[in-house]
Order: sequence, then structure tokens, then C-alpha cells
Amino acid sequence: MTCQNPGVQIGMTMPVMEPNLDAAMLRSWARMIDDGPFSSLCWGERMCFDNPDSLTLLGALAAWTDRARLVTTVIVPQLHDPVMLAKALATGDMISGGRLTVGIGVGGRHEDYNAVGADPSTQTMRGMANRVATMKRVWAGERITESVLPVGPPPVQTGGPSLMVGTIGPKTVHSAAAWADGMTGTILDLDVTKQNELFDVARQAWAELGKPKPHLATSFWFAVGEGDEPRAQVHRHLRRYMNWIPAEFVDAMAPTTGWAGTEEELIEVLRSFEAIGTDEVHLIPTSSDIDQLRRVAEVVKEFG
Repeated sequence: MTCQNPGVQIGMTMPVMEPNLDAAMLRSWARMIDDGPFSSLCWGERMCFDNPDSLTLLGALAAWTDRARLVTTVIVPQLHDPVMLAKALATGDMISGGRLTVGIGVGGRHEDYNAVGADPSTQTMRGMANRVATMKRVWAGERITESVLPVGPPPVQTGGPSLMVGTIGPKTVHSAAAWADGMTGTILDLDVTKQNELFDVARQAWAELGKPKPHLATSFWFAVGEGDEPRAQVHRHLRRYMNWIPAEFVDAMAPTTGWAGTEEELIEVLRSFEAIGTDEVHLIPTSSDIDQLRRVAEVVKEFG
């Protein structure tokens, strides 16, 4: 299935996986994303890394911004107590005025599970679905224990924030169709044909359950500029971020992972995702240089 979607939106990921972050840098990025043409402001979760804690950052981003949708891509619920996670996310939804979308995934690193004392045997779709069910009960206002009052605050969005399954595989999409509102993920080689095949899996899985069309999102790393430097920037970022993979493997995949090039070339890439019916593309920076953000903002204005 191929469909046209002239309303494809472009979100921007915070540079949370870059070194030497501070509050001023994060606030500047957040406010420029919120002021610009981007549909959403995104960030992901890791434990054994020096990125900010996702839930603490959620509170700050909710306070620093007013317009953009806030998207976690992704949170791993098995790394958290599900009731406390539900309370934190509901609080973020409240502070942001109902602008929160929650990407949920099982995570790909055992070290993160081990770091927080989580059981690696729960790193499954069933383990994730069980925690999602608990969170949805909390957001519905159910008393999950013999308490005087249920766990609050209630989220602004009825039933809780929208949930997106973070995945790059069809089995995960099928498993999550019962509880998710859509899917998100990361495409490494920008193969839009393969991406559309995964979107078709989601379209079919949602249709089989009689659910509305899923929100179809994907993401990729980017570096904008001229000459060889953009690709070198992506390579440096991957070497740092993918530190659980042997360096020689990262070096082998770096030339074809993510996107690097000029503004004009980025527009063409975005058009290719638009052509397969992508609802939203989340761009992932490979530098904390805010000039990268400014340059891409001009691309998105032209693209829109």
C-alpha cells in the first residue's frame, strides 16, 4: 500500500545524547524548537549514559515550551515502577497542558536493566504490555490498591497520553496493536520501501482490530552541511552513542546510517517519506550546535 499524505509533520529531537550538556543549552534548543516550525519536541531514554533523566527532563520541557507536542522516543517501562511511571507521565501531561505523547519500547541494552535492578527476563513485549496495562488503569482513575484515593494527578488527556510503540520490527508492531495508538522507530539506512512495508504491517494490524488508522512515525540521524564534514559528524555521533557495539561494526555501518548533506537534499529525503504516507518524521541531531537546528528549521519552513 502506498498513499499520499501532504500533511506529514517534522519533529525535532533534543541533543540529549551529546556530551557537555547544560541547562542553558537544553533550554535554548527547547525554546527554538517550540518557536519554530516543528510539530514536536522529542527525546529518548538511556540509563548507562550521561544523558538527562527522561522524566526529570519532561518536567523542564513542559515548563520551557508552550506549543510543540512532547514525545518520548522511547521510555522503557520495565526500567520503572509502572505506578510511579504513570504518575510522572500524568504530571508531565498536566504541566504541558495535554501535549504529551509517550513512545514505549523494550529497550536494546541489558546494561540499562542491570543498572536499575530490573529483571532482564521482562525485556519482552508481554512484560511491556503488562506495565502499560497498569499505567492505563492509573490514568483511568482506578484504585489499584486499598487506598483512600487513586494515584493522581489525572492526565489532561482522557485515558492518558497517546502511546506509540517504538520498534523496527513487524512482530513488535503486531503485539502492540492492542494498546498502542501508533508506531515510531528509527530507520538506519533511509530505505523508504522497507519503511513502508513496516507501515503496512501497522495499517493491517490496526484494521484487523477495528481501530482507527495508526499514527505512523519514524526517525533518523542527521547532519546538515557541505562536503565531507556532515558524514564525519554522523560517524562521530554513532561512535559515541553506540558504545555497546564493537567500534569496527559502528565504523562499517556509519557510511550508510542516517542522513548527511545539504538543505536541498534534506527536502528531497523528506518528500520521499511524505510519499509513503508517513505522518511524522522525528529528526535526530548528531551535534548540540544550535546552528544545525536553525538550518533545519529553514528547511522545514520551506518543506511545509
